Amino acid sequence: MPLGKIQLQIVSKLVDMGRLTADQRTALGARTDDLSGDALDKLLQEEFKISAFQCLVAKARALNLSPYNVAHYRVSPQTFERIPQDFCQENLVLPVGQVGDMLLVAFANPFEVTLPTKIQEMTGKPVVRLLAREKDIKDKFNKGQEKAAGFDDVVMQIGAEYGEGAAEGELKEDDVNEESGPIIQLANRIIEDAYFSGTSDIHVEPQEKEVIVRNRIDGICHEKLRLPKKVGPALVARLKIMCNLDISERRLPQDGRIIFKQYTKKNLDLDLRVSTAPLNHGEGVVMRILDKQKTTLPLPALGFSEENLAKYRECIRQPYGMILHCGPTGSGKSMTLYSALNEINTPDIVIRTAEDPIEYTLPGLNQMQMHRQIGLTFAAALRAFLRQDPDIILVGEIRDKETAGIAVEAALTGHLLISTLHTNDAPTTVSRLTEMGVESFMVSSSLLCVCAQRLMRRVCKQCRVPYTPEGRERELMERAIGWNGQIFKINPKGCPKCGGSGYKGRVGIHELMVSNEELVEAINKEAETAELKKIAMRGGMKTLHQDSILKVKDGLTTIEEALSNVPADM
Repeated sequence: MPLGKIQLQIVSKLVDMGRLTADQRTALGARTDDLSGDALDKLLQEEFKISAFQCLVAKARALNLSPYNVAHYRVSPQTFERIPQDFCQENLVLPVGQVGDMLLVAFANPFEVTLPTKIQEMTGKPVVRLLAREKDIKDKFNKGQEKAAGFDDVVMQIGAEYGEGAAEGELKEDDVNEESGPIIQLANRIIEDAYFSGTSDIHVEPQEKEVIVRNRIDGICHEKLRLPKKVGPALVARLKIMCNLDISERRLPQDGRIIFKQYTKKNLDLDLRVSTAPLNHGEGVVMRILDKQKTTLPLPALGFSEENLAKYRECIRQPYGMILHCGPTGSGKSMTLYSALNEINTPDIVIRTAEDPIEYTLPGLNQMQMHRQIGLTFAAALRAFLRQDPDIILVGEIRDKETAGIAVEAALTGHLLISTLHTNDAPTTVSRLTEMGVESFMVSSSLLCVCAQRLMRRVCKQCRVPYTPEGRERELMERAIGWNGQIFKINPKGCPKCGGSGYKGRVGIHELMVSNEELVEAINKEAETAELKKIAMRGGMKTLHQDSILKVKDGLTTIEEALSNVPADM
């Protein structure tokens, strides 16, 4: 098979560079063996002693691109600030810098013409393509994927130390002071293993005869370890020491924070939000992992539909008003808020946040940690912020009448206020605020939009199975979005990428209720929630159920997962 057009151009560029002679070019052009793919590179490197980077330079010149040696690039937590790491790994691209308003992105496949457009839509910035070797980009991702050590050796040591001879709840001094102590090793391994497996929360739960450790991955709890009952008090004491809590107080709940890089020799920069509670069989601990290496995701990566994303971006760029996010704990509210602030955070805007706790530290933001014990509440923080000349205020949560009142006043007096509230859907938020004692006319005049959200598991792209829905499923799809084509279901056997579960990662679903004249009028008349919902839907709002079904249509999740998160609209 003679050389193709691009391959001939690569060989010609090597001649121009002085790496090949004209005779060698003629000889290569006359070859009949298959030199497609990486075969030409291999031949040039082995027979003509041309280095891998020189081959890359020639290929880049043939394609009118700039070459980039990714092997010399150092990946840092900031690398994936704008483009999610999963996206980069899946498409073999690597963001390597920024010049002015343009992103420099190294591509392994120069012929993938849709990728630069996707990245530009995702980041809002024009993309400059650089050409890199596929192997170098893969190596950068493989180096970052460390594995946590197993538990076998630590469990054996614990079995020996906490056998029948050890007294109930006995805590040896060495266990919490010596780095070699098995309890210290166990605590570290539990956290490291959870981090590497993509866990969001670690549960340490004492039972009648043992202690169970469970990890929540993609919203589902998985049992990880069963330990002897006598290990429980020592393990809880070690975790309390790591977050400076009182180990002698076992009757009251306590909250703390572990800065994990102080306790591990691995390069892990993560914090854990820790909550202890006295349960019927001893103290239990729940730890929320806050990965400081994983920065906020760009808004397009959160699962917003194109229509909702355009509306939401318009709202967060308003000079004043109130934006509320609602949903249960763990529905992705914090990530959406941080992503929104990250998008509008510029040097000419002053942003103040009041949080309990501060989950992620973002550059350019002035963040305040609440301390209710000394009277530093959301309401007190809001009052202080109003005297500090802010443009945008984020309040972690509106919990009471006082906070709600000040928040609405702030939104009415020239500030953009962003906060969260615990309600099931967007229209219910209005009645929740009026129940707190905020006048209807103040709600209607301050509210810009309400975003209700949930997180659903993504179906694994590697092993998902297409099928045509029938019966009840088909009826649901047609009624919600008028779709009667193919959708996807999980492969019961799964694959190595999804660990056999059929699901990998999560995606957000959103119900975005944007204020309009008809809605303002209905709120002022104190209309029922059902009436507000109808008006919002006439204004273009997609309900949580409709958005979840759209994700099913787009092949992001399954109909079972959609219905398990949000019930069908009546």
